[in-house]
Amino acid sequence: MRVCCHSISIVVFVSLCVIQSSSHVHAEPAKHFIAAFDRFGKHDEIDEALTRELLITELSCTACHQSDEEALVAKGGPNLEGAGTRLSAEWLHDYLINPQGVKPGTTMPDVLHGLSDAEKEKVAVALTAFLSTQQSPFPQLKATGLIPVTHEFWLKGSVEEGGKLYHSVGCVACHAPDSDFETAGSTSSALDRLIEQLDPEELKELGLSGAARTVNSIPHGDLNKKYTLLSLSHFLHNPDRDRPSGRMPNLKLLPSEAADIAAYLLRSQKKSAASIVPSQDAQLIAEGKKYFMELRCVNCHNIKGIESNPAKTPLANLNLKSEQSCFTNSTMKQPAYVLSEEQITKLVADSDKSESQATASHHDLRMLQLNCFACHERDTLGGVGRKRQQYFETVGHVDIGDEGRLPPSLTHVGKKLTPSWFARVLDGKGDIRPHMTIRMPIFSKALTRQLPKQIAIADEVNAASEKEVFGDLANLAQPGRQLLNTGCIQCHPLRGESLASVVGTDLNGVHNRVRPAWFKEFLRNPIDLKQRTRMPTFFPNGVSSNPDILAGDVDQQIAAIWAYLKENGKHPLPEKILEARSKSFELVPTDKPIVLRTFMGKAGMHAIAVGFPEKIHFAFDAETCQLVEAWKGRFLDAHGTWFDRFTPLAEPLGTNRIDFHNSLSYGNSKPGGGSTDVLQHFGKLIKKDFVGYQLDQAGIPTFRYKMGGYLIEERIVPAKSGELHRQFVIKSSAEETTVETSKVVFLFKLLTGKKIEKVDDKTFVNESGLTVKLPANSPLTPYVMHTPERPLENFCLSTIHSQPERIEFEVVYKW
Repeated sequence: MRVCCHSISIVVFVSLCVIQSSSHVHAEPAKHFIAAFDRFGKHDEIDEALTRELLITELSCTACHQSDEEALVAKGGPNLEGAGTRLSAEWLHDYLINPQGVKPGTTMPDVLHGLSDAEKEKVAVALTAFLSTQQSPFPQLKATGLIPVTHEFWLKGSVEEGGKLYHSVGCVACHAPDSDFETAGSTSSALDRLIEQLDPEELKELGLSGAARTVNSIPHGDLNKKYTLLSLSHFLHNPDRDRPSGRMPNLKLLPSEAADIAAYLLRSQKKSAASIVPSQDAQLIAEGKKYFMELRCVNCHNIKGIESNPAKTPLANLNLKSEQSCFTNSTMKQPAYVLSEEQITKLVADSDKSESQATASHHDLRMLQLNCFACHERDTLGGVGRKRQQYFETVGHVDIGDEGRLPPSLTHVGKKLTPSWFARVLDGKGDIRPHMTIRMPIFSKALTRQLPKQIAIADEVNAASEKEVFGDLANLAQPGRQLLNTGCIQCHPLRGESLASVVGTDLNGVHNRVRPAWFKEFLRNPIDLKQRTRMPTFFPNGVSSNPDILAGDVDQQIAAIWAYLKENGKHPLPEKILEARSKSFELVPTDKPIVLRTFMGKAGMHAIAVGFPEKIHFAFDAETCQLVEAWKGRFLDAHGTWFDRFTPLAEPLGTNRIDFHNSLSYGNSKPGGGSTDVLQHFGKLIKKDFVGYQLDQAGIPTFRYKMGGYLIEERIVPAKSGELHRQFVIKSSAEETTVETSKVVFLFKLLTGKKIEKVDDKTFVNESGLTVKLPANSPLTPYVMHTPERPLENFCLSTIHSQPERIEFEVVYKW
């Protein structure tokens, strides 16, 4: 029997379903819904061992019945330490009495099934009282220059925007779309049109039954009764906090986006569900805690101070074919699972074999558990459901085919991706497809740590080194630039630059993303490694389309393309891009500096970018009055500032970007130099008021801002040697100063970092290579320290004790 999965880029996109259900008892009990089983397992599209392990882990059998098998880790349930702040008491009470009735498809069993109605009510009330005491405050989300967080953001969600997000970022890969939601309507593919014309027998004969099958949705029951806008917004923003199993991934939603989707999902909520008010009945709480342990709730749900209570019989010794089990005629002492006939059949199949004999590949199991196949296809298995593909689009609805709007295939992905890049993808940090509306979520490293290695083994990766694949790359970058100019850049950007209307993955950094052997094989014949790709071959029948470059030697030309992509930061962009750029809005400082007020990712909405002919540039945040970052090379493209204003944010075009996390503050007491309480004196930055900047004859700005009654003038200018000089003048005005000048102490946080090394008494460097140096006559006396509260953040600080009426000093940075 074929095993279902051998690859990954894991994209389980989960949000919350709009299907609502009432809390009454169903005449026909709902079954436990496990997405991968429903789509593949019950149709024999994955082998029996894999199907059985999927059921065992997703039903959390090993939470009670221990197993030595590493892969059989129980999914478990939500973290209940904060249940009292995020869940409605009414919903929780009803759910305990009738899990499937309140939340159809839940994998939680009925633990109160053997009790009379009166006894059920008694236990449910006690458990709810106990859980009401599990209070955990919601995290305080802090705003940055790029991510604003408004006061009570959860109350400011937009139903309309939430609906758009719900149907575009990936939620509907797993959950039901709203039938009333109108999409742009992607053109159906040739495969879709073929499926529509075939009957079931023909579909089976052609191996298209799975592709034609309706993909059922993961239900979520009555969200209106369960959540408040506050609790649902926080849950969507960071699901891991409440659901450590990782089945609901983090979709990298901004706080405002989480509020929008929460508003959409709770749009029919007539009365906001209230959080549980902690019970004051000590006896009832104690009874609830006792039930929580006796019923083995603690085996699946984490609560501090309560240890798990596993069953005596380990999984290997269970007789799953017994006439009395958790899913067949369960007793009062057993939880009651409501399994379908297909689930029971698959669960008991070969259950008399030892666990080691029945264990499937760990990566196959993990991918099914995380529902990766809801979005990704691998070896013809899975992929976005046919009726859901219309919700997967490109930004601006640019038509670049299914390859440009659907998540990539995972076939051969172990051969393709380097281990380091594969790990970044699984961490949600490998975004290279900004043209797609769907998002690659963040997954817990604990769940995905081993996947890159496991999948590389399964795919029989060729890990040959760059030298083994390409040989000597010396002097090949320039021919590679020529080859990109004749082909690759027609479809791909490079370093954020592209020809008009080009939409695709940026080739910058490709040598860090893919393995050399795969790259060579793919360029020789793309269709062999990626079916239905739009990528053409430039070497048909093994012959180069550019015989005048490197004498038409195919291997040498592919090596040259690799060489240029690896070294492209050291070489000019391909000629056609340079020609197109000359017609764009790139700002190039020549004779004097360029000063541009704009919106930037790091410097925020009040950024002032300054570019210099010396090709050293910086961004200053006029709101916080701080130098935020500096970079070298090219300056900025002003198109977004002058024409799009809000999108996209201006980003540096150069390289060697470095962050500055330093600031100037003051106080009216004198902390001991280097003492650990110094940040308590100055840790809360004094509010600064920006009063503008003045340009000197050379066009260099001097930024001016007030702090208390003090006026600070800061001039930042580069040197040809590559240094950045920051020159400060601090002036006081007796009638404006708000502190007693005789006691004033200024503090300058010169440098921050995880590691700061002292080069000499006036020179320090952090792990990023940013060096700070003070002139010999400087009034600053720097020292390095850290606080116990932030052990991973070190500070190079200096207090200034000169005449407070006027202080002048200079700080030099180099990187």
